[in-house]
Amino acid sequence: MLEKRAQQKKKPKRQPRYNVILWDDQAHTFEYVIAMVQELFGHPVEKGFQIAEEVNNRGRAIVLTTTKEHAELKRDQIHAFGKDSQIQNCKGSMSASIEPVSE
Repeated sequence: MLEKRAQQKKKPKRQPRYNVILWDDQAHTFEYVIAMVQELFGHPVEKGFQIAEEVNNRGRAIVLTTTKEHAELKRDQIHAFGKDSQIQNCKGSMSASIEPVSE
């Protein structure tokens, strides 16, 4: 029994995971989403297209699952990415949020 407790103490506690959610707003092109996820997340074009489709069809997409601090950073980078130059009346960046992963 003591050995089991000692082993449990040695294991580092895993940090809670968070999803970075990209929200659809009908004001950004697929090209914008693809370019953004390539630049901010290092996703290839194909993955960027899949994310753009999911946002368009479901209203949201998970772009990353990570620690809370990293998720907050990536959410803030999405908010700071800027407007879509291909849409004349685009007001700014896409919306994003973070949410804890239910385990």
